[in-house]
Amino acid sequence: MTIADDKATARKAAFQRRAQADPAVAETANFHLLTAIRALSGTCVSAYWPIRTELDPRPTLTELLPTHALCLPVVQKAGQPLVFRHWDPDTPMIEDAFGVFIPEPETNAVPDILVVPMAAFDAQGYRLGYGGGFYDRTLAALRDSGTATAIGFAYEIQRCASVPRETTDEKLDLIVTETGIHRPA
Repeated sequence: MTIADDKATARKAAFQRRAQADPAVAETANFHLLTAIRALSGTCVSAYWPIRTELDPRPTLTELLPTHALCLPVVQKAGQPLVFRHWDPDTPMIEDAFGVFIPEPETNAVPDILVVPMAAFDAQGYRLGYGGGFYDRTLAALRDSGTATAIGFAYEIQRCASVPRETTDEKLDLIVTETGIHRPA
């Protein structure tokens, strides 16, 4: 088996676990996410617009409106890092080719805090995403040009013993679930 096969197998199991998560814990998870972000020194926060059964970070974004610039990630094309567009509740949204809602106006931003979705994560701070490598490329580029804090946001049920990883996989700085704020080992 290749690492790609290992990731595909782990991803399938992770999606099955995530589908069993209790959405009632989302409020507690968002409380911990807000606490984690407010403890950091960054002023521009990127989060994701949730799809499928992802944990929804939008309640945290709403709370951050008075104190932080906010943005959402946008896929440019395969093999490229993400770009980020400013967002607030009045921003017109359009659906992209992946079925993800993104800000329509192309007003770009550079986040210093990124709330990252994931299929699975481990205690070492590695995440398993959807397989496109977008966040890994993006985090590598942002970290090369300055500082960027990556916060994985997920249900605790998405934790696994070990995420299959490659040398290009970027480590998360924090992981936030309904059980609290976790620092990688």
